[in-house]
Amino acid sequence: MMTTDSPLNPAGANDAGARVLGALALELAAGSDAGRDALPQREAGALAALLARDLAGHDPDAAALDCVTVTAHYDPVELLRPGWPLHRELSQLAARAPRDAAAAARIVAFGSHDGRLPGALAPAAEFRGGPLRLLPFVFLGDDPIAARVAATFESVLMERGMAAADTALAMQSAFGLRIEHARYLTLHDLCALTAVQYEHAGLAPLWPVIETALLSPQREAWLDAPPEPLLHYAQGEARIALFAPDAWRRRYAGEDDADGARLERAFEHFEARQRQFAGVLRAHGVAVTFVHCDAEPHGDL
Repeated sequence: MMTTDSPLNPAGANDAGARVLGALALELAAGSDAGRDALPQREAGALAALLARDLAGHDPDAAALDCVTVTAHYDPVELLRPGWPLHRELSQLAARAPRDAAAAARIVAFGSHDGRLPGALAPAAEFRGGPLRLLPFVFLGDDPIAARVAATFESVLMERGMAAADTALAMQSAFGLRIEHARYLTLHDLCALTAVQYEHAGLAPLWPVIETALLSPQREAWLDAPPEPLLHYAQGEARIALFAPDAWRRRYAGEDDADGARLERAFEHFEARQRQFAGVLRAHGVAVTFVHCDAEPHGDL
């Protein structure tokens, strides 16, 4: 079944028809140069053809759908945002691209012209240089075919989605990167991979909030797990409780703790954790508001 908030057919994307969303993940070698962020349009078609060929190898029905990609690479936070805006932009640009009436399906590749990518496809400079870079792709077309392809990709790409050797080498040469692994992922796969990475980075408590914003944005989510900051996600916004020192002490430290220096350090750590959570949420495209609260703030959030 296709739902309006799933990576198959996200909310707000119905103008493009059924969509299958994913990415080619490039895992870079340690110390790899950042390389080129994007390739010119004249180089885009050959790389897109390799991507389309690889993915049709996992499900031949994919060849009956339009394959749309951009020859630029992004940080995971640029793809994992509510409404999947990069993929939506690809779909909307593809809808305006010329179509050969005799062709059953197209390979549509967007590259740069005079150093600029079309639409809102430019990678953000602030996220440049990470160890995992992603080339997004979209398959567009007939709903039943797209549903079958999406199901196949969900079942096979995480385990068997390595890119062909010539594809990986072509990506490495074109972008000037040192690639250790190149593999295809669905957006669900990417969510699962990011959840593991966040756990290793000490951000596991925040991931359920991000996941709700991505996969079920109409729902609410709470992070209420002291000593972590208190956070409430609803209606597309994360509201983080701000505590005065006395209110923080009543909620997190208890009235019996009289070690002033230790409490001051703990409060500073708490405020740094709040800023860290806010920064991660904003990187994922989630609006953040800080709300002044007392020690029992659920009604205020």
